[in-house]
Amino acid sequence: MYYVYFLKTSTAQGTYIGYTDDLRRRLKEHRDKNPELVYYEACKDERDARERENKLKQRGQTIRSRRLKERLKYSLSK
Repeated sequence: MYYVYFLKTSTAQGTYIGYTDDLRRRLKEHRDKNPELVYYEACKDERDARERENKLKQRGQTIRSRRLKERLKYSLSK
């Protein structure tokens, strides 16, 4: 499985979107940013995960990314 994930971080950037085939390992690698996993999606194919990540990252505030942040407003505000 491949995972697209959305992290809330303590760094100035605040949020991070990425994809991986090992979510636990990736969270450990982000440890220096004090990450909080807010959301993830699972895909069977790496290309689907990579495409979804790119669409969410595209220009930072695309409709998709903004709508995801709106859906997660309570999770992101904690």
